[in-house]
Amino acid sequence: MERTVPSTASDEISLYLRTIYSLLRTTAEFQISALEETHAATSSALHPDARKSTLDTSAFIYSILRLPDCMPDVRSVILGQSVTVFRQHGYNAIEKWQDVSARARRRRCFFNRKDTLACYIASRSDLDDMIPTLVAYQIEWNKLHLLLQRWPAGLTWRAVEEDADAFQALAEVLEVSVEDLERLRTIWGRDFSANLQRIAHKRSRIGVRLLSGSLADYRLATRLWWDNIEKVCPDLNDRPVYFISSNTHSLPNLLTGFALQHQPELEQFLDRKENRDLKDEWESITSRQVPSSQENFWYYVMKKYQQSSEGRHLVRGQVKTEAEVGIQRVASEHYFDVEAQRIELNKLNPEWLDPRLSEHDYSWLEKSDALILNIDYPLGMGAYNLLVKIAEHAQPILGVFIMGKAATLNGRLGDVVIPNVVQDEHSQNTYLFQNCFKAEEVAPYLQFGTVLDNQKAVSVYGTFLQNPRIMDVIYREGYTDIEMEAGPYLSAVYEMARPKRHPVNEIVNLYNLSFELGILHYASDTPLSKGKNLGAGTLSYFGMDSTYAATVAILRRIFRLEQERLSIRG
Repeated sequence: MERTVPSTASDEISLYLRTIYSLLRTTAEFQISALEETHAATSSALHPDARKSTLDTSAFIYSILRLPDCMPDVRSVILGQSVTVFRQHGYNAIEKWQDVSARARRRRCFFNRKDTLACYIASRSDLDDMIPTLVAYQIEWNKLHLLLQRWPAGLTWRAVEEDADAFQALAEVLEVSVEDLERLRTIWGRDFSANLQRIAHKRSRIGVRLLSGSLADYRLATRLWWDNIEKVCPDLNDRPVYFISSNTHSLPNLLTGFALQHQPELEQFLDRKENRDLKDEWESITSRQVPSSQENFWYYVMKKYQQSSEGRHLVRGQVKTEAEVGIQRVASEHYFDVEAQRIELNKLNPEWLDPRLSEHDYSWLEKSDALILNIDYPLGMGAYNLLVKIAEHAQPILGVFIMGKAATLNGRLGDVVIPNVVQDEHSQNTYLFQNCFKAEEVAPYLQFGTVLDNQKAVSVYGTFLQNPRIMDVIYREGYTDIEMEAGPYLSAVYEMARPKRHPVNEIVNLYNLSFELGILHYASDTPLSKGKNLGAGTLSYFGMDSTYAATVAILRRIFRLEQERLSIRG
């Protein structure tokens, strides 16, 4: 087997990583500007125009979406694994600061409402992700700062907000298209003018300090995370478990039917003037002009409704309904942001299941003693840390099912990719395994995209740490699925099935496991087409379609496995 992928990391990216970690070793704060040259030299596929004086709008928007909205005020970023680490370094009350979050990246962060941002990190993958994002953000901020110094006389911010000609004049000042400037205004919303005025007023000078970067601290944070789950759900130690890594919304929606039960109330919400676009979409779906799932649509509308003042009562109602069918949420506290859900199969109500699940007789569910443990998928090496810890305590594990987003080199947004080979940049291993899913198990529930099975995936360090040379080698070797978690998860799976730690730089056979293994990726980026990613706009039901198709396939597989297990047990 040809194995050139493990050596694809370019010299520039290797230098970038070495520089990042050499700076992070200091006990003092270092300036992000120290990384700007090595960042630009990588020719990142996500930041191809870093060296240009003109704005790289796509890179700037990508970084904005993955950092908290308070970033225009931030001058210092402090990183640590747990509240204990922060306290040891004199930060005794960060959780009393303002709780802030990014729109396209789950990371628990706190802002002191002045100039300092504190963030919990779960593994070195958080550093590989966050540091380049901060660098890209600062590079593009400072480009805008210089461009805004050319502000023409007679142009006012009020005119920019109200007049199309003034808005076009601003686009000319910033040397961007009106379309790109409109994208930026969509992202910032009401803060558009205020943020640009801040940028015009001052350059970005962000400093970073890592309080502790030892492997022991990551392991301690992981143990504290599990201790909290074990305290709330002690029966995870002595009942059969199906492990899922996905998200916190699709499983409860499919298993409770809560949104479908409140459809009349949601239809009234659609009649509001500001929801005209949603109303039009619903009419297109019901008239079959748009091939979309009606259930997915109502799950989407439910989320929107619960975010409104009149819909907040349904948040409490949903939690109550979930409890009635054995779904228990366990929020993470004092460490990284990975929520868990414990689901008792014998408490599920077959009459409430999503129609895509309910065509079978599920009366046998009441005899089941099995649990589903679902976690909000972690980032990179956090996946390895968490699954290793779970496997130490939850026994027996009957299946490991991983669902997450990925970039595709041969597909389109919304496709579902099913790999059976994963090249892991962390361990440098090539994992060969029998993926329990086939295209035919997902395709019936996918309206927009295509299911691509028998694919090859590569688990990378971070999204900014890829360049055209790496992409070319990856594609030439047949790797078309680029993501961050599968490789670390498979390193943990190896240790669940073998009597030693996972190897390094080997071809690893993971066939003939004692439990089911399935990996499904939904395509959220097409890096060979610049700017084409779901994170650049609203996900809507287009992105939900592939997410729910994958989730339906996972639940149907678990139900089938559990029914077979119970029939054998008698």
